[in-house]
Amino acid sequence: MEKIVINGKDLTIEDVAKVARCHAEVEISKDAKEKIIASRKLVDKFVEEERVIYGITTGFGKFSEVHISKDMTKNLQKNLIMSHSCGVGELFDEDIVRAIILLRANSLSKGYSGARLETIETLVAMLNKGVTPCIPEKGSLGASGDLAPLAHMVLPMLGLGEAFYEGKKMTGKEAMDKAGIECIELTSKEGLALINGTQVLTAVGTLTLYDAIKLSKLADVATSLTMEAMGGIIDAFDERIADVRRHQGMYDTSYNVRAILEGSKNITRQGELRVQDAYSLRCVPQIHCAPKDTLNYVKSKVDIEINSVTDNPIIFPDDEAVISAGNFHGEPMALPFDFLGIGISELANVSERRLERLVNPALSEGLPAFLVKEGGVNSGYMIVQYAAAALVSENKVLAHPASVDSIPSSANQEDLVSMGTIAARKAREIYLNARKVIAMEMFAACQAIDIRGDKGLGKGTKAAYDEVRKVIDYIDKDRVMYFEINKAEELLADDKVLNAVEKAVGALK
Repeated sequence: MEKIVINGKDLTIEDVAKVARCHAEVEISKDAKEKIIASRKLVDKFVEEERVIYGITTGFGKFSEVHISKDMTKNLQKNLIMSHSCGVGELFDEDIVRAIILLRANSLSKGYSGARLETIETLVAMLNKGVTPCIPEKGSLGASGDLAPLAHMVLPMLGLGEAFYEGKKMTGKEAMDKAGIECIELTSKEGLALINGTQVLTAVGTLTLYDAIKLSKLADVATSLTMEAMGGIIDAFDERIADVRRHQGMYDTSYNVRAILEGSKNITRQGELRVQDAYSLRCVPQIHCAPKDTLNYVKSKVDIEINSVTDNPIIFPDDEAVISAGNFHGEPMALPFDFLGIGISELANVSERRLERLVNPALSEGLPAFLVKEGGVNSGYMIVQYAAAALVSENKVLAHPASVDSIPSSANQEDLVSMGTIAARKAREIYLNARKVIAMEMFAACQAIDIRGDKGLGKGTKAAYDEVRKVIDYIDKDRVMYFEINKAEELLADDKVLNAVEKAVGALK
């Protein structure tokens, strides 16, 4: 099994996916351990001296004015976790929870937060031994970190709350005991170090970004299948078109579609069937460009955030300084994750428009209405397009930015909050909707190819078509369609289509 060594400096989104979904083992680097120990020694010194330092010898938020004696610091930290466990709603999926734990451990391993080594090692043990805390999705403002959901992450460490172990939900204490992990007692600064950070919103956004990068390539595959079905004009994907505008996403999209369609006998050149295609085909290099460039921008921010200290106060052992500031604030990621959702929604918007061209006899260049023979008796793909339209309309609502909203909290001490966790969760929901829409286009295009008559598919489209046809047959009369939609989406979710296409044509961009 692959091992991911964390040090707070070079974690990648691929590493996060490996730990979250493939259960790669995690280990703290030797250098990180030394930094953690040095930071902790300084916290202990400050507590012993009873210095007035936020969150160490004071209360939290508005209660920062209340001094806490050193003999009460353990109670302070435990009470913090219990009182802040106010999450509501459905639980986060296991992969997201694992990503949350990994990102928090990675941030703490930088050695600026003052948590004990054994506390961080407990987080790592939960990952390696499969204890997954029950963390509700809702309740974070993305401001003083993800306080409520991260408190739920900590509860099982204290023998409290609930967790999953080996697929079963149980008390946090039972899960820790069954996994052979000793519960801990928090000491000064540790409760705050564990929950005052952006790791929930960042975990959700990171996994969504990871998936969206693949979806942007699958959108090019779906486009290529529709091009095959519609006799699409390949000239619009000429690299020289990108050369005179020079957006990277245009180069990438045009390259992908040309590679996927290489060898196709179904596509055309301008003037052979028609002078130019509608925007949903002709302008794909420009339309897909924007989401691809959006993803690259968001990735640049995620790469920074997953290796950042988002705590308060921050401990600087080299000069024995403690600074109370605002690194916990989610604003630097709230806007990118809103942007992420908007970008993904556009991939679905144009996909649905291509699907409409496939099923609409006024637009489909001679294909039968709704891609079925004996129309009237059969409705064919009519309601597939309805469902896609519903999803893209829902995405338009979800794409409204969360980050433009704010509501004061903690007696107005925290008077502008980011709503970054809502932004990330919305982006995730938009992604799931978009994946369904692109799957619908893909399997409708395969139906259209069969009806039109295949003169010879391109290398990449042949690979994609074959994967679809392994699980979805040609539809000659009506059947229960949601089964087919689900099968098509699973091909995208399981990477079967993308892997098959990249095996045929090489890595897509």
